[in-house]
Amino acid sequence: MELQTLTFLIVGLTFAIYIGIAFWARASSTDEFYVAGGDIHPVANGMATAADWMSAASFISMAGLIAFFGYGGSVFLMGWTGGYVLLALLLAPYLRKHGSFTVPGFISDRYYSKTARVVAVACLIIASVTYVIGQMKGIGVAFSRFLEVDYDQGLMIGMVIVFIYAVMGGMKGITYTQIAQYVIMIIAYTIPAIFISFMLTGNPIPQIGLGGTMEDGTFLLDKLDQIMTELGFKEYTTNKRLSLLNMFFYTLSLMIGTAGLPHVIMRFFTVPSVKAARSSAGWALVFIAILYTTAPAVAAMARLNLMATIDRPEQENNLAYVDRPSWFSNWEKTGLLKFEDKNNDGLIQYTGSDDNEMVKVDRDIMVLANPEIAGLPNWVIALVAAGGLAAALSTAAGLLLAISSSISRDLLKGVFRPDISEKEELMASRVAMAVSIAVAGYFGFNPPDFAAGTVALAFGLAASSIFPALMMGIFSNKMNKEGAIAGMLAGIGITLLYVFQHKGIMFIQSTSFLGGMEPNWFFGIEPNAFGAIGAVVNFIVAYFVSKRYADVPSEVRDMIESIRRP
Repeated sequence: MELQTLTFLIVGLTFAIYIGIAFWARASSTDEFYVAGGDIHPVANGMATAADWMSAASFISMAGLIAFFGYGGSVFLMGWTGGYVLLALLLAPYLRKHGSFTVPGFISDRYYSKTARVVAVACLIIASVTYVIGQMKGIGVAFSRFLEVDYDQGLMIGMVIVFIYAVMGGMKGITYTQIAQYVIMIIAYTIPAIFISFMLTGNPIPQIGLGGTMEDGTFLLDKLDQIMTELGFKEYTTNKRLSLLNMFFYTLSLMIGTAGLPHVIMRFFTVPSVKAARSSAGWALVFIAILYTTAPAVAAMARLNLMATIDRPEQENNLAYVDRPSWFSNWEKTGLLKFEDKNNDGLIQYTGSDDNEMVKVDRDIMVLANPEIAGLPNWVIALVAAGGLAAALSTAAGLLLAISSSISRDLLKGVFRPDISEKEELMASRVAMAVSIAVAGYFGFNPPDFAAGTVALAFGLAASSIFPALMMGIFSNKMNKEGAIAGMLAGIGITLLYVFQHKGIMFIQSTSFLGGMEPNWFFGIEPNAFGAIGAVVNFIVAYFVSKRYADVPSEVRDMIESIRRP
């Protein structure tokens, strides 16, 4: 069967499953809309959390980044995995014991202030919208190739699917949909990895194949290093991301940003108890580990196959452009793979020289193109397309729910209309989600960066604003509302300033604030890694401001002691 026909069948079937679940599990109350009724089994919630967590950045973009950055791309693996452990151990059980539906709800109660709630909502929306843009990029990339529509049409289709099952079902519909998406996603990720690992190393386990030997007895990573250096690229296994200091702060920013993003935290309110929340976190880590331990193997093998099929360093003659493989011409149609014959010899030369760069590869295509490059069967290629779309849709739905619940519950009910009825609040939640989908789609049509890069910015924004407020709120009974508010504003403010003053980052495409500043001027740290610095600023500002104002009320101290009590 032809690839396009198979893709339509498999992707169409998965979409039918998502929409069917949405009809079956549609929310009829705010309790079901926000926390799925609070009775999800820990194993099921762990699976849904894993799907919520493993976004387009994890499925589509992370392996692509590792493929191109090598060792430097490991910041994504270490930061995101370590951050989830941090969230599971230090935040989730305490927030679940407190019982708020939303992160701004906890911040409002802990810091006894509606102003703190509003500031938290603003920080949450900024970080979450930035995160959703990365998912929209993933949707556009997947649709543009496999459904043979352009990027904009792909986004529109994805927005419609998310609208149906997220707006109708709320957290209840999203939870059961994400369970189905996890199953599709993990099958789609591991099957091609098993095929390719066996083809290259004779070992069907990708994690072992990565450290294994190829047919000629050469270790796979040694072979990759050899080819990359011969073509003028930096060595794969030792290539740092700018500097060790930048790698440290990049990892830290992703780590604490993970613990500050609300769409994952909200998952722990869907289980019936604190014990179930801890169990759910453990299961989620198991389900996440399956993909995250496979990603380095996928990345290395994809890069090796890419270079072996379009450039041949061990042979005298490079591949002629007219003889390029079918996968190359297929991805050229999307605009995500480009060839420019700078020396007019008709040969494809893929080298690490900026002056003679003829092949430009969008990093986000590596996972999706990998089965085609390796010559795997069409059904495997179609399955990967369905998995990539499942990853993007699952996280987009969770983020949009976090945004809409903050607007409807935290702003409307919590600040402006405390007497709103449950029916009106449910309607407001659905309207807020619909508007959020429209806004996210608008920015998705002009994505500012590759998917994981955009997501890294979102994590930095969460790291600099939400994470410190949660940590101080749980583990310090002396932090008052003035300190927390000042800290959140200072943290996200300085992070946004550093991000925006770099040309071409985020939504500023042709202007630069703080004109004259060199890129990465603060000790060589990238904007994507600056969230950790913003978090430090948040802590420092909060500490000194809190010293100038009244102590925390006794009833709030009692609440803090209560949620920390086992």
